[in-house]
Amino acid sequence: MADDSALLNPVLEFLSGTLPFDSLASDRLVAIAAQIQICYHPQGELFDDDEEVGLRILRSGAVDLFHQDGSLMDRLGEGESFSLQGLNATNLQVSAKAIEDTLVYILPASAYQALRKEQRHFDRYFSAQRSRRLRRAARYEPVPHRMNAPIAGIMAKSLLTVAAATPIQHVAQLMSERRVSSAFITEGETLCGIVTDRDLRVRCVAKGLDVLEPISAIMTTDPKTLNAQATIFDVTLAMTQLGVHHIPVVSEDCLVGVVTTSDLMLAKQDDPVYLVTHIGRQDSVEAIATMVAQLPSLMVAWSSSGLKSQHVSRLLTAISDAVVIRLLQLAEVLYGPAPGPYCWLGFGSQGRGEQLLGADQDNGMVIDDSVPESQRDWYRDVAHYVCDGLARVGYRHCPGNIMAKNAQWRLSLQQWQETVARWTRTPTEDALMRVTIFFDIRGVYGDQSLAERLQQTMLSEAKGNTIFIAALAANALAATPPLGVFRRFIVEHDGEHKESVNIKKRGILPITDIARLHALAHGLPQVNTDERITALAKVGVLQIKTARNLSDALHTLQQARIDEQCRLITTGEAPSNYINPRALGTIGKEQLRDAFTIIKEAQSAIKLRYRSGLD
Repeated sequence: MADDSALLNPVLEFLSGTLPFDSLASDRLVAIAAQIQICYHPQGELFDDDEEVGLRILRSGAVDLFHQDGSLMDRLGEGESFSLQGLNATNLQVSAKAIEDTLVYILPASAYQALRKEQRHFDRYFSAQRSRRLRRAARYEPVPHRMNAPIAGIMAKSLLTVAAATPIQHVAQLMSERRVSSAFITEGETLCGIVTDRDLRVRCVAKGLDVLEPISAIMTTDPKTLNAQATIFDVTLAMTQLGVHHIPVVSEDCLVGVVTTSDLMLAKQDDPVYLVTHIGRQDSVEAIATMVAQLPSLMVAWSSSGLKSQHVSRLLTAISDAVVIRLLQLAEVLYGPAPGPYCWLGFGSQGRGEQLLGADQDNGMVIDDSVPESQRDWYRDVAHYVCDGLARVGYRHCPGNIMAKNAQWRLSLQQWQETVARWTRTPTEDALMRVTIFFDIRGVYGDQSLAERLQQTMLSEAKGNTIFIAALAANALAATPPLGVFRRFIVEHDGEHKESVNIKKRGILPITDIARLHALAHGLPQVNTDERITALAKVGVLQIKTARNLSDALHTLQQARIDEQCRLITTGEAPSNYINPRALGTIGKEQLRDAFTIIKEAQSAIKLRYRSGLD
């Protein structure tokens, strides 16, 4: 083939868009292409396990790989490759069969092995294809975003530490002399508390406290800390969620530094902490809406600079939380203080911390049982103010009316607990739909103990309830990945989204359903899907490899969704959850197929695990 450019050019073009050949230098790729042999296999033909055949690359068609017992091991399509010699080195008697007319490019064994020895990433790719296919070499990753850097590189290490009995006045003098905005109360090397400039103003001066009182009287005990290996994203999210400006940094439980908002250089309007801070200072719905209008351009900036998909969704959720909190604060000014304790609940994607643009509202209220019915008009008025305010800001009213303004989802703790018990003990289709939304629960504002007690009821009602779990499993199997025969995409055939796939409905939500099902079945409190998968692996419900594959599939699909939304935003179109697989290119399509295949395998495992209740 080396002398025949008419044959060589098509091979070069194909390999340049096929993993992992696309990463080879052009001269190396030409040399490889020149050694390629072409072979045709009609439908039904078995492949020979010839030691001279190194790597088979499917140019067109489809191939099934079988275990020794005849069970299906994998199904491969265009652009995918396999080596029977390599597979049989670790798996006895793997066989391959063409399940449709198939054209194969063959890279001889000598060239294939030489390439594996020469190119480390090439060898790693074929060492564990599927499990690593979605975790590409650094070449395929975006340029690292500054928020992925460890905080050890930006934290202040020269700290002011004092004993708990030190007088407030003396600590203030030391802070002034050292020109620092915080002091840390320690016992030995153990952190007991933190005092900031704001604490001195609010807890001491404003209240007329005697400055000779011990500093422990105004310190924040048990402050939120982060490990030195945490990222700038982690500290940004913590500051955003907690509304604080100082995060102590520890290593092996010893205080080693502090990160402040100044360290993060937050005097930029595209920083989420800056945005959240300013949302918290707005005094009208219209002013909040002006701030939130920046989100589309911010998401494009975050994504294009390399921020990971799971980080983008966590930040967008933190910003929507800030909007809810500010609206509730404004409502409390308008209607006065609450008659009794309550907690505003975020459900669904907000509860999981996985919101993207275009999300509608899923929220509710849990009210302390001590509040009589005669005093609950306050909660109704506040709920209407907040839900309508969210809609004006850009968070649409829920089409299913799952909002706190609906009296059905503005209940006392006891009423919520009774509702949850009814859903789990009589798992109707409607109840299961409710569970997939309401059981992803998080307290956004108010008395967190109410949200925690409600979640504990959910977990205790679900764990060990085989009928409910079986019904939930059937529900998790209802949305199948859009892969048909020969791993071809099943797309919309007509309408506005012709030739496209709803990647949220057919990919992301099935993973969410799988993680939720396992977590509820085993009483795990995590709500975020990534955290659920990690916890499931930790307790042995999922194998580590399975958990990593599910997590990789989730991130791949979420990143594809974000990329498409960013593309639409930059062209002036509304964000969508639909993706046209043909527009992704060879690598993108292969990653999508892998992700959908992983979901199929996870759904098959669910049916086996919970089949006693499904039969």
